[in-house]
Amino acid sequence: MGLHQPKQGCTDAMGKDNQAKHRQAARDLKRRAAVRQPYERLLIVCEGEKTEPQYLCEIQRAYRLATAHVQVLHSQFGTEPKQVLEYALTVFKQGDQDRGLHPREFDRIIVVFDRDEHHSYHAALAQAAAQNGKLRNDNRMAVPVEAVASVPCFELWLLLHFEDVLAQLQRHDALERLKAHLPGYKKGGGGHWLATQGRLNDATARAKRLAELTTALDGTQPFTAMHELVSRLVHLKD
Repeated sequence: MGLHQPKQGCTDAMGKDNQAKHRQAARDLKRRAAVRQPYERLLIVCEGEKTEPQYLCEIQRAYRLATAHVQVLHSQFGTEPKQVLEYALTVFKQGDQDRGLHPREFDRIIVVFDRDEHHSYHAALAQAAAQNGKLRNDNRMAVPVEAVASVPCFELWLLLHFEDVLAQLQRHDALERLKAHLPGYKKGGGGHWLATQGRLNDATARAKRLAELTTALDGTQPFTAMHELVSRLVHLKD
């Protein structure tokens, strides 16, 4: 099925002219080759419609990562983890004309979702692992497929910027504890990167500590892989 959804992500879609398809494709290829920089092209698809995409787009803008290399979208197939992954795979394979995305033009696929109470959480982790390295991009290179999960939710990652979290907690608990540090915090709001970036090293250390105690597969104990994604974006040009 084609993808013709409303515009989303960090930038608007590019238009297309009315010239013959083969001439348009040649010009597209020439333009894309001219603007590419020597760093990885990432397709990031989030479960959340606003909070996570806005946070990641703020990092993208802060580090001036070209949209030709970093595309942050939210799933149009639904919020279940398996739907998030299926949308990412569909965009990768088919492209998205409305956003000027061509088939297989990415080097890495990353899906971002919460454990929460999703029924397809473990199935999505398994499917991402099964797809890892199986797809080929437009350079005929194997494409990693990564699942960036948070247990119970994305707010855990922000909370780790301020305090240790070692005991099991629910989404509501994480949100309330986060508001004690960020009184103005609300789902769908912006400015979360600016409000927390000064504590990034602390959050990363705490997330790594959690990764030593459990994994995303457990799905009950606090866990997040957001530190890996943030580090990848921050150091993408290195």
